[in-house]
Amino acid sequence: MAVREVVEIDEELCDGCGDCIPACAEGAIQIIDGKARLIGDMYCDGLGACLGICPQGAITVIHREADSFDERAVEQHLSSLAARGGVAAGVTLPMAQGQAPAPACPGSRTASWDGPQVASTSGEEVTSGLRQWPVQLHLLAPTAPFLNNSEVLLAADCVAYAVGGFHRDHLAGRALAIACPKLDSHQEIYVEKLAAMIDDGGISELTVMVMEVPCCSGLVQLVREAQRQATRTVPVKALVVGVRGNILGQQPL
Repeated sequence: MAVREVVEIDEELCDGCGDCIPACAEGAIQIIDGKARLIGDMYCDGLGACLGICPQGAITVIHREADSFDERAVEQHLSSLAARGGVAAGVTLPMAQGQAPAPACPGSRTASWDGPQVASTSGEEVTSGLRQWPVQLHLLAPTAPFLNNSEVLLAADCVAYAVGGFHRDHLAGRALAIACPKLDSHQEIYVEKLAAMIDDGGISELTVMVMEVPCCSGLVQLVREAQRQATRTVPVKALVVGVRGNILGQQPL
């Protein structure tokens, strides 16, 4: 062992959101018992790629005695995770003595792809406009590569179900984030994340798409506050959708 830089997670501050998991390319952090935990010093390179992702500020990099970073162990660890599948971030997984930690959530891993995705429905091919994963704003890393220089669509959860041509008319060519201003918790994190997407993620434009119901206006207010906190300025507009799926109006913010 030697004294080196390694990640430390404050369990009292951690709320188990899992945002840090896709930011760690080595798979060194996993959600166990509802908290993010460093599962092994040998998997942590100490560079702190996860540092700015945590919305609670629970992650720091400290100097302490730790096992050396082992690239071969990391490769084996990532191969093992891929082979074993995964569980949802935030699910309570108590560890018995000697039990291997549960793998990171595949649903939180950052991925993007080029070209349309085609699904077959009753023999008819339908093109998907989705370009990346994840899409839930809580899970989306604000510096994900697919956000750089991209137009972003922030849609309330109900929008895609109400608008028949959602993929074709609104999602195609854009990165997607979804959120519910009524049911999602810790919405203050959304303001910080959206501001970081503007400043650090390098997005080129933001469209917020909400339903006409009163609770949905909260998402527009979160975007306004993120605009106020951000140091960069990007075009931002809002689209309001009627409960029958028609576009009621559009306005710049």
